[in-house]
Amino acid sequence: MSKLPFRLGIHPINWVGEDVKEHGEDTTCEQILDDIQRLGLTGTEMGRKYPTDPEVLREELNKRGISLVSQWKSVLFSDPAYRQSELDSYRRHAEFLQSMGSVVISTAEVGGSLHFDPRRTPHEKEVLRLGEQEWYSLAEGLNAAGAIAREHGLKLTYHHHGGTVVEQPEEIDRLMELTDPKLVYLLYDTGHAYYGGADPLEVLRKHYDRIAYIHLKDVRPHVLEEARAEGSDFVGCIRKGVFTVPGDGCINFGAIVQELITRGYDGWAMLEGEQDPAIHNPYAYASRSLQYLHSLLEQQPGTERSPQL
Repeated sequence: MSKLPFRLGIHPINWVGEDVKEHGEDTTCEQILDDIQRLGLTGTEMGRKYPTDPEVLREELNKRGISLVSQWKSVLFSDPAYRQSELDSYRRHAEFLQSMGSVVISTAEVGGSLHFDPRRTPHEKEVLRLGEQEWYSLAEGLNAAGAIAREHGLKLTYHHHGGTVVEQPEEIDRLMELTDPKLVYLLYDTGHAYYGGADPLEVLRKHYDRIAYIHLKDVRPHVLEEARAEGSDFVGCIRKGVFTVPGDGCINFGAIVQELITRGYDGWAMLEGEQDPAIHNPYAYASRSLQYLHSLLEQQPGTERSPQL
């Protein structure tokens, strides 16, 4: 059981890759959920190996005492031509999550992204940053989607994400400025903040009042440096092992956990690794990461991080 003052769960991406399909391809839903139960955690996000039938999924989760906290939802709001179809899809997504008792919708814009934008070709090599009108269209779409989420008792939490148009610290700032704080919240991701060039602690402090959901992910800086020297894109970085669980990289989680405790954060945070499970055993890494996070409760603010996993 987690001793942290906020609610700690774990993402199935530790066992099965979402963007790198070969990672954990042979892993079953039962393996993932059994491991989560063994870890003593009670929250998860939707994963591609989970049953899509709500009744079957609910049964599998309930018998292990696990809640479905959220599910990723890609949107393409930066192009107004997609607005209505995207909102219709968002409503169906919200209906599903409401039926599962979820609390937030992890939401990210795919327009301009290298891997996720359906309008891009396989031979392009860079993210297409947004122009002014695209920013305003994105904000309007997110506000409308946020209203749908609220109708269903959920919060839209925007996931700033590597390889997308809301990745860098100034892009996170812009999105927060343009959207309605009562409709659009922030999914604060430590690993993606670092990947996007931000200091994760600064992002937390600057936007805390908008944060309604958290992903706790670490980064191996030497691997990231090597990947960028080779010109690797976001998915290439995952394949190289840039990301890992808290306690196995360079991010100062001691300061982050202390900030969350001081601020009184009581929402959900998901433990994430997003690495090859054949090399990095998901259960073992998660178990040691939990020990690391719990050890931070006994340390004073500013204490150096524990040894790597």
